Amino acid sequence: VANEVEGAVAGVGTVLTAKHYKQAAKAGAQFAVSPGATRKLLDAAEDADLAPLPGIASASEAMVLIERGYRFAKFFPAEAAGGAPFLSSIASPLPQLQFCPTGGITPEIAPRYLKLPNVLCVGGSWMVKKELVAAKDWAAITKLAAEAAKLKA
Repeated sequence: VANEVEGAVAGVGTVLTAKHYKQAAKAGAQFAVSPGATRKLLDAAEDADLAPLPGIASASEAMVLIERGYRFAKFFPAEAAGGAPFLSSIASPLPQLQFCPTGGITPEIAPRYLKLPNVLCVGGSWMVKKELVAAKDWAAITKLAAEAAKLKA
């Protein structure tokens, strides 16, 4: 896909094991996303030839990533773990980390996240609904993705 769509960066998720990292790199992914950040998974990420985006849901988990030199993390499950208020509250004490929140994000609430200084982007399954993929309704998916790309704080 990355070769077919100008500006596209191919990634993979959900990565849960060292084997997944190896498979993702072999498949040509440039980054890998995981819902959490276990010690084994972080060790595997350091050995992988692709950028990791490990998930966190607490300040302590964020601090573990900072200790390992991470600058970017997934915040998951965003809405269930405190949402935009949580990310806003850790922006000052943990300015080293920038986030991509996912989990419960909708087009209506995405701007709440996008206005935060520690949020680079948001992710949401509303753009690629399972039923649209099953129906191969690429036009509808393209429309939803284009609308998502226009979201702003």
